[in-house]
Amino acid sequence: MHIVTMQALRSVAASNYSALTCMMRHNVRSPMSALPLVSHRRHATTEPLTIPTAEGAPKVYPEKIQSIVKEISQLTLIEVADLNELLKKTLNIPDAPAMAFGVAAGVPAAAAQEEEEEAAEPVKVQTSFTVRMTSYDQARKVQLIKEVKNKLEGYNLVQAKKFVESCPCVVKTDIAKDEAEQLAEAFKAAGAECVIE
Repeated sequence: MHIVTMQALRSVAASNYSALTCMMRHNVRSPMSALPLVSHRRHATTEPLTIPTAEGAPKVYPEKIQSIVKEISQLTLIEVADLNELLKKTLNIPDAPAMAFGVAAGVPAAAAQEEEEEAAEPVKVQTSFTVRMTSYDQARKVQLIKEVKNKLEGYNLVQAKKFVESCPCVVKTDIAKDEAEQLAEAFKAAGAECVIE
């Protein structure tokens, strides 16, 4: 009988060191009582062990979970709200702060609103223009100097001559479109090439 006990100890030793230690202590105290320990087994559950799924493979859910989901999917919205309330009470789950839900739900709405505003925004219309003189006809220089003196405030003949000779130059900035067109046309008529920017 002692040989059977030792063989049992060896087989247990291969699988569970703590059980072996416990049996050896028990065997040291009373060698004859070691045999009933060998016959004791752990209680196993009746549910089968689940095998982990490989990465990338679709997860297979137990039949029990699938049937619960199927039943819940057939509920109306009011029944789902009641189920939610009952689960929170039964499991003692506190309500989530309303702000966290509101912020998460508000982000897509805010992004959509911004897109609508951008689409609805009118195209920016240029309101101020600049007239630039790029070149002039040397044969009509005198006529252009007189036109600069007449059209630009505060210019005398000497200043107008220096201005025309410094071409290319900016004639006037931050003016309305109508004024810019009139100024450019007047200088073109006097022999200058002008650009409105």
